[in-house]
Amino acid sequence: MEPTLVGRCPACGGALAVRRLQCPQCETAVEGRFAPSPYDALTPDQAAFLEVFLRSRGNLREVERTLALSYPAVRARLDALLEALGLGAAGEDASAPGAGERRAVLAALERGEIGAVEAAARLRGESRGPDVDGG
Repeated sequence: MEPTLVGRCPACGGALAVRRLQCPQCETAVEGRFAPSPYDALTPDQAAFLEVFLRSRGNLREVERTLALSYPAVRARLDALLEALGLGAAGEDASAPGAGERRAVLAALERGEIGAVEAAARLRGESRGPDVDGG
């Protein structure tokens, strides 16, 4: 199995540029500055999630079953994937104020740091402390 293209510098995390393409059969090479595909910058986990998502034909319930994740966890991964591809989260502008906070709330929910009631309140913009009951 051939290694995949590395999208980020292992030293500083910056985007890498492709400078040379070479045919493995005849050794013909083309040099220049080539833009890598946005898919080359995905982490292995993001690429695996994308494969499951496509195999499930976008059915998030099927992705939930395949990966044994909750719906909020699947949505958080999908939003992160869209952001990594420069597409923004579905239905929101990734650069809009609050977009990062929404992802942080979903990530905290996925990690079990907060409950569903608290997450819903935070997503609505209500400030709830952990001592507030869900009823």
